Amino acid sequence: MTADILGTAVPLLSSSLRLSVPLIFACLAGLWSERAGIFDIGLEGKMLIAAFASAAAAYASGSAWIGLGAGIAASLVFALAHGFAAIEARGNQIVSGTAVNLLAAGLTATVGNAWYGQGGRTPQLTVPASRFEGLAWPGAQAVGGVPVVGPIYGDLVSGHDVLTYLALLTVPLTAFVLYRTRFGLRLRATGENPAAVDTAGVSVRGIRYSGVLIAGVLCGFAGTYLSVGQAAGFLTGMTAGKGFIALAALVFAKWRPWPALATCLLFGFLDAAAIRLQGTIVAGIGEVPVQAIQALPYILTVVLLAGFIGRAVPPKAGGIPYTKER
Repeated sequence: MTADILGTAVPLLSSSLRLSVPLIFACLAGLWSERAGIFDIGLEGKMLIAAFASAAAAYASGSAWIGLGAGIAASLVFALAHGFAAIEARGNQIVSGTAVNLLAAGLTATVGNAWYGQGGRTPQLTVPASRFEGLAWPGAQAVGGVPVVGPIYGDLVSGHDVLTYLALLTVPLTAFVLYRTRFGLRLRATGENPAAVDTAGVSVRGIRYSGVLIAGVLCGFAGTYLSVGQAAGFLTGMTAGKGFIALAALVFAKWRPWPALATCLLFGFLDAAAIRLQGTIVAGIGEVPVQAIQALPYILTVVLLAGFIGRAVPPKAGGIPYTKER
């Protein structure tokens, strides 16, 4: 009985974790940017351009790590463009974030088709070194036959790629920096009251650029994971709204790191459950259409946000350009 439960639960939880990774990176990216006072609805676009750049670089070089560097660099360029529009030009942050999404969608499809002639896709990454493979932890095979411990350690804890563990490590690191360091205090204060930070002699501009750039790096990880870790190449529109789901998770978590992790894991679990439910026969209904199953995570996202979010208050200075008083 226990073996049957573990045989179902462990693969489901392992799949949930893998599907949560891009959400965790993107949600934390939004947290860093918005805590600094810069609203960022361009997470989707930065993930998409990073996914394309990393897949193209990994294919050309045969190295997943070079692909990761290219993905982060591409995401940083878009993050800097958004930061310049929001901080220097004092533009509308929603408009610039939307522009980032539209530019990334058009650019990846056009350049991808021009380079490879496969409808915007990149060639498949067939060289093992061009992808992030799962890491086997010490003793994972040795304990494989041990009841309970074997499946949990061998299939749930071990076997994920390096970006998965990095995503989990980024959560406590974010919490530590935000709540235990001077930089984190200044970043949070900039999102709430930039005038007070300016009065204390701290550069609001510098802090906001720092938040935007950290968000760019994290979106680079998220996009690279999609095309070089989870998949073996880039597909047009492969982010499939994950940037917006990450934003929803950020609001649901009320801009806090640990609740953000829990929310992303929940959304990953819903996604994994939807995949497993495909082809399931429901008594009295028959086989549920695949489209209905695929829409389930998005429907439940709306239900959760509408029914359980409660009152979520964003950073007070979020989305408001700061002008230094003379």
